[in-house]
Amino acid sequence: MKTLIINGSPRRNGDTASLLSLFKETLKGEVIEVFAFHNNIKPCNDCRACWKTEGCIISDDMHLICNDSYDNIIIASPVYDHNLPSPMIAIQNRLNYLFCNKHFLKLPQKRKPKTGAIILLGGGGSDPVFDMALRTSKFILRELGADHKDESTIVYMETNKKPATADSSTTQAIKKLASKLNC
Repeated sequence: MKTLIINGSPRRNGDTASLLSLFKETLKGEVIEVFAFHNNIKPCNDCRACWKTEGCIISDDMHLICNDSYDNIIIASPVYDHNLPSPMIAIQNRLNYLFCNKHFLKLPQKRKPKTGAIILLGGGGSDPVFDMALRTSKFILRELGADHKDESTIVYMETNKKPATADSSTTQAIKKLASKLNC
């Protein structure tokens, strides 16, 4: 089993990292983690090459995300002002080439089916805080061919009151999610 984690946090030792560490302890198989803030992923510049050429011509680390060999794709991110941080939005925008290849070049989208999951952390503590970030995460997963199946593949955590790993219900949900993906 091969899992891609797209980590939207700028902090290598923050709440997202601590939950992902716990998640990876339970998850089996190979794990590739791409850091939206730290890997070399440029935003879409609307060059429109994908209107005429298969794929995206920007040469950077986006190829790690668009690799179709994964069995699972995980979006793990803090939520800033109700949405994913801007480097995650850049990743979402870069997936535009898939739409353009399909609609302008009439190329079939033959993506291997994958299981998707979402881990969101942020302040506010209510579902409306996460709504936009959840929609954006689901869009990214869908474009990459990952089905998030049901609500059991989504973990939310409000982090203003305590660190993520200090919340037993969240740590249990993370372990349960990893176990579910192991099947």
